[in-house]
Amino acid sequence: MSIVAAQPPDLLRLSAWRNGRRHFPGKFTSPHVGARSFIRASNDWKRECNVDSKDVSIECGRLGISCGPSDLRFDRLQPTEEEINCRHRRVFGRYIAREAMLDEEFWTAAWLRAESRWEDQPGDRFLQFNKRKFADQEFHAIKRRCTGKYAEDCTCVIAVKKEEFGVKRTVLSSIVGTLDFSLRQLLCGQTFPGERSKAPFSCGIFRSDLPRYGYIANLCVAKYARRQGIASNMLFLAVDAARSSGVHQVFVNVHKDNITAQKLYERIGFQIFERATPQTEEEKLYLLCYDV
Repeated sequence: MSIVAAQPPDLLRLSAWRNGRRHFPGKFTSPHVGARSFIRASNDWKRECNVDSKDVSIECGRLGISCGPSDLRFDRLQPTEEEINCRHRRVFGRYIAREAMLDEEFWTAAWLRAESRWEDQPGDRFLQFNKRKFADQEFHAIKRRCTGKYAEDCTCVIAVKKEEFGVKRTVLSSIVGTLDFSLRQLLCGQTFPGERSKAPFSCGIFRSDLPRYGYIANLCVAKYARRQGIASNMLFLAVDAARSSGVHQVFVNVHKDNITAQKLYERIGFQIFERATPQTEEEKLYLLCYDV
């Protein structure tokens, strides 16, 4: 699958400036992944993840988000739903959409995104190295976003297989999809995310008193699990989270040539945000909006 929710360039530049470090756009999207909407996941990706386990920093682990170095155990069994205490959950078919709580869940979400980024480059001689490097970087980026390192409140949503009696699964084999959902504030002078406002540069900073909105990014689903409503239900969960947080609009950026993704969002209820069209057309993106 390809990532169907592209990060707006202006937000990337702002994030890099605000945090005093460079954020690479490739962490969120790729010029090679705009044409499809589902991740192409190989059958041996869990084995590839295991290869990297010896290179991960080790510290005491626990059930929940760890802010420090991670005790990644790739043979860790999928926790029961009674063990998971999360704010948002949606049950559908044979799956459950909820927020990620374990470091192993963050890692698996990062690996799905790595597979998505390089799905159209099977002949790349450095393919496996690049995927593992990207997954490691994205894993740490997800943890930073979800543990309050940035101003916005970010949640990594995952879709997991339901528990089955007598069946034991690892965390790695239980996750079939992921997306990021964040609550953000508009900048001074902006009327929509990423707008190039005419306000003074000094106003282009984070202020908690400005209007909030929801933003979706990094949506992907494993190839073998697609066409089962997984992407739709993760999106519905994100909309429910936005509603419970009191925001009135949820935005997502989609590449103009990604027709499959556009149809998916239209079915959910997203519409093209017309005021942003002149600007986003220059960036070959559409800004879609869902009115909560």
